[in-house]
Amino acid sequence: MERREQAAVPVARLAGVGREQFLRDIYPRRKPVVLEGMELGTCTTKWTVDYLSQAEGSKEVKIHVSAVPQMDFLSKNFVYRTLPFDVFVRRAAEVKHKQYFLSEDEKYYLRSVGEDARKDIADIRKQFPVLSEDVQIPEYFEKEQFFSSVFRISSAGLQLWTHYDVMDNFLIQVTGKKRVVLYSPRDAPYLYLSGTKSEVLDVDNPDFEKYPLFVKAKRYQCSLEAGDVLFIPALWFHNVISEEFGVAVNVFWKHLPAESYDKSDTYGNKDPTAASRAIQILDRALKTLEELPEEYRDFYARRMVLRIQEKAYRNDYG
Repeated sequence: MERREQAAVPVARLAGVGREQFLRDIYPRRKPVVLEGMELGTCTTKWTVDYLSQAEGSKEVKIHVSAVPQMDFLSKNFVYRTLPFDVFVRRAAEVKHKQYFLSEDEKYYLRSVGEDARKDIADIRKQFPVLSEDVQIPEYFEKEQFFSSVFRISSAGLQLWTHYDVMDNFLIQVTGKKRVVLYSPRDAPYLYLSGTKSEVLDVDNPDFEKYPLFVKAKRYQCSLEAGDVLFIPALWFHNVISEEFGVAVNVFWKHLPAESYDKSDTYGNKDPTAASRAIQILDRALKTLEELPEEYRDFYARRMVLRIQEKAYRNDYG
């Protein structure tokens, strides 16, 4: 199979950016940026495997376990298991396991959730109170905009599926290294979406026979080391590889007015309510078009597309 290399556009890196500069010069551009040298507290030096294990003890956590490095949320090629936190941390830091669920080289992933994941948001201050004392979260947004703070731990080599979130977020890399590949919201037509997730699992060696349009997606890329903070604007697609065992904290906040979001959303990945309603209306319109013969259905569908482009597309979208 022919392999067409996708050149990556480096994500801009800026050092010493304060709140005022971020809000004035970076935030309005709605593009990813790596922020270096931010004051994050003692977590970047304290959070060793030994310290993490001792700090939160044997509280039980629900984790993802995968026999393969590339986790796929669409096919669910992983299982959920529960482990004491201290046991989980030590296993996640291992390359080969003496004790395991699926295989001796299985990968582990923790994405913290609220006490009741269906009703409560993730908040590191509530789920991991001892560790939260070590983290100084950059408050580059108003307090009422805060949505969640998600604690994450990944095995070395683990790759998460490409997806978008509907809220802005800071990915704070506390320990370890990550590689992050991003795609603009405007490239959604080339990403073969199923809900908020892309069907293209392997972004480095994509199957262009199955996903021919993927070659058109412009790839942005950055590497994160301990202390780096990646600003990921809402709707930007991201694919993350943990190049080392690592710990991170995501902070999500509301870019839109609070009433724009689905009140039942605890993960920050449900489409805004107006968007959901619009998609439902479109589905009904497409169902109505089925009443027409194919020639007419094709003609009026194309007219609908043109109308959407004329009324809703941005001309200045960089």
